[in-house]
Amino acid sequence: MTSLAGTGVLLRFHLRRDRLMIPVWVAVNALMVLSMPSTLEGLYGTAAERADLLRQVATNSSFRALIGPVFGDSLGALTAWRVGVYAGALAAVTSLLIVVRHTRDEEESGRQELISSGVVGRRASLTAALLAAATANTVLAVLVTAGLAGQGAVGALALGLGLGAVGMLFATAAAVVAQLTESARLARGLTAGVLGAAFVLRAAGDSVSTDGSSVLTWLSPLGWLSQLRPFAGERWWVLGLFAAAVAAQGALAYVLAGRRDVGMSFLPTRPGPPSGRLGTAGALAWRLQRGGVLGWSTGFFLAGVVYGGLTDGVADLVGDNEQAREIFERMGGRSGITDAFLASMTGMLGLLAALYVVAAVLRLHGEETSGRAEPVLANAVGRLRWATGHLVIAFGGTVLIMLLAGLGFAVGYGRQVGPILGACLVQVAGVWVIGGLTVLLYGMAPRLAPLAWGVAGAVLLIGWVGPALNAPRAVLDLSPFSHLPKLPGGAMEWGPVLVLLALAAALVAGGLAGLRRRDLTT
Repeated sequence: MTSLAGTGVLLRFHLRRDRLMIPVWVAVNALMVLSMPSTLEGLYGTAAERADLLRQVATNSSFRALIGPVFGDSLGALTAWRVGVYAGALAAVTSLLIVVRHTRDEEESGRQELISSGVVGRRASLTAALLAAATANTVLAVLVTAGLAGQGAVGALALGLGLGAVGMLFATAAAVVAQLTESARLARGLTAGVLGAAFVLRAAGDSVSTDGSSVLTWLSPLGWLSQLRPFAGERWWVLGLFAAAVAAQGALAYVLAGRRDVGMSFLPTRPGPPSGRLGTAGALAWRLQRGGVLGWSTGFFLAGVVYGGLTDGVADLVGDNEQAREIFERMGGRSGITDAFLASMTGMLGLLAALYVVAAVLRLHGEETSGRAEPVLANAVGRLRWATGHLVIAFGGTVLIMLLAGLGFAVGYGRQVGPILGACLVQVAGVWVIGGLTVLLYGMAPRLAPLAWGVAGAVLLIGWVGPALNAPRAVLDLSPFSHLPKLPGGAMEWGPVLVLLALAAALVAGGLAGLRRRDLTT
């Protein structure tokens, strides 16, 4: 078919461009899943302990909302319950990033017009983007299936296929949104919003039902994943729902792609604000990044409310399980299970905030490679002033979202407002180190700037999986977050915080010095 001419070449090109991003994100997701059986075996090694866990989950609506219902007491079923929703969400994020990068990003930068001037079919780029996402999801499914086969081959296959199906559903959703919008940033934001809505629907449904039978659960693709029930009497017909949704969304994306010009969109672009509001580099940076700041702020506040609401029940859920208590203490300190839980949850939000700061800093890279930075710098705007506008949003936004997370904890928990706010804000030092490293990579070697995503993924892996696997201290210390004081409950140690802040400042200074001396990339 002429409309697909050149798909193979484009697919190889996409995979080459993503040779770092796809392996890192897939590896983080797979390791998160595959590390769970051994962790759960240490936590709930006896049938009595697993039965008590099932009873606690059945009677605790908050934990069902956060993780989902549990359908069996085998290690495989508990693994699917504990990480299924989050692994599915991570697969969705990976897929939407891949598809938007190779569709709307290419059009927005003007590269797609150049590619289309060759022997390339009208739908080849969209097809290659979806095939790149399919490759990532297939590798994830194979790794999960092979790694969990020891817990039951059938259940492992169901979980692997389910995770891959969630990824492809959001890949095709991103393909549709990429046809509707003219901005890659908006396409990513809207698709991420759909993912957030899916999580909220599943959480609301699972909170009111112990078996996932709520209508709200069935309205969410993440709810479908839990209803597939890996390792607990698999419902293979649920995969048909995924297949139908993927086929319908893919067909719609292909129809839309064939009815618009390159660079155009179906939703009209809103004109910019009147002259005067964008009179400074900082105002322009805020205009470009305000949507991301608003989305992350809302998400962190709601996450704080949810985690705060869970705090009172964590002691009952852990009970006399010493292994579970030790994991919380490794993550959050030894000041009591409640404080340890609060410290571990604020630490997890700090790890997620590292993704925000990487995305916000790399907006500089996107503006430069797309050519939009050049006309701005052609005016009376220096490089440092231009970059500083974006960095203020990136680093200041980190403070804002962590502050809102602390306020969310205060709303959900209702106690220890001051200590919890301090625990959230102390994470900023670790986040700023990751942001500083991103600035250094961008300023010194812009082609290596996307490696910052790999660094953020590695830090996430160390923070999430390391304590559960009782990783060596030398491995945990590779993350800047491991050096922060465990608050609330622990003693405030200013030394490590000040060292991390100084390191972040040095990294930013080095990156800005490199940006000032090098040529712009086009």
